[in-house]
Amino acid sequence: MNKLIVAIDGPSGAGKSTLSKLLAKHLDYLNIDTGAMYRSVAWAARQQGVDPDDEEALAALCSQLEIEFIRMADGERVMVNGHDVSSAIRTPEISLLTARVSACPAVRAAMVEQQRRLGRAGGVVLEGRDIGSVVFPHAEVKFYLSATAAARGRRRFEELRQKGAQVDLEQTIREVEARDAADMQRTHAPLVQTADAIAIDSTKMTIDEVLEQMLRTIRQKEVNN
Repeated sequence: MNKLIVAIDGPSGAGKSTLSKLLAKHLDYLNIDTGAMYRSVAWAARQQGVDPDDEEALAALCSQLEIEFIRMADGERVMVNGHDVSSAIRTPEISLLTARVSACPAVRAAMVEQQRRLGRAGGVVLEGRDIGSVVFPHAEVKFYLSATAAARGRRRFEELRQKGAQVDLEQTIREVEARDAADMQRTHAPLVQTADAIAIDSTKMTIDEVLEQMLRTIRQKEVNN
């Protein structure tokens, strides 16, 4: 069977990252967490005091970053220049900073180049906000995964609370809505649902239900491609 390029787009908190990892595991594909790449740039910018609105400085920063994914027994690790940033890039502050950093054309160009290099041979699952529209517009399978802002905010709230963070549900939902607005309104590669993407609303679905629907689609495409 042919190994495909699988693109998963959608807003923050829709379950893209979880499903991308599960799909990659079931299909024996490589999971390329593009969101983690942009989060890593935001983390590095904060660590080095780089202005998130300074495109020249961000471009220079990206040229110095080596982002890689390492599969461990207990899950994937995101590495930036050899440092494990898996937890550090998942804070609410980094989430909001990521929306600003990822709007920078120079940052997107640098990350897109890396993503295309990693995924061009196929057998990959990529999730983000512009995978099917910009990074791999000719991907064999495209999904657009969404859920209501309230549902996504609640999931994020529970995730952070389980990690011991002191968070407020209403504030978390507002942060999700703010991230949506930033992603959809940016001038460079905004979040959009492409005409050929399969839309899945996960608001009332379990992860297993969404996974099964995606697997059926991909496996049928593998056979017919």
